[in-house]
Amino acid sequence: MSLMEPFPAVMARVDATLAAQGAGGDALAQAEANLLQGEAVLEAWLRSRGQEPTSETVEGFRLLALHRQGARGDASFNACRETCRELVYLRNVVALHDDDPDEAARALRLQAMVLKHLALFVGGKLQEAGLGEFCCSARPLRAGDIPGPARTAAGPD
Repeated sequence: MSLMEPFPAVMARVDATLAAQGAGGDALAQAEANLLQGEAVLEAWLRSRGQEPTSETVEGFRLLALHRQGARGDASFNACRETCRELVYLRNVVALHDDDPDEAARALRLQAMVLKHLALFVGGKLQEAGLGEFCCSARPLRAGDIPGPARTAAGPD
């Protein structure tokens, strides 16, 4: 089974951030842009379900409101709740370290990895509705690629 990479613009942004040696400019603006990319990912999820994405905020962040909206009626979507909160947290870490470019760059790289995780999870949910019912395992997506019985971290079922 071959999966198309979800959200190519997000993945390109993540790759560019991970390849950069430093923050390379306004780190807070980059962190805010990562939040916007996360919002775009959640908007795609909502639109795929026929919902209009909210413009509301939760705790001051639209990303958290979009997650809340997306999880209504689909408890498995809560698997990415902490991922969304981590994106917000890392934005705040960047803001806190505006005087330390190395720490800001580290937080941006980590935020980019978390953004990629969100994009992969939502992309997987768009392909496999049950994804997230067991933690955030991609097992339903991998099942076609694994010869023999499906495996977990503990070994075969």
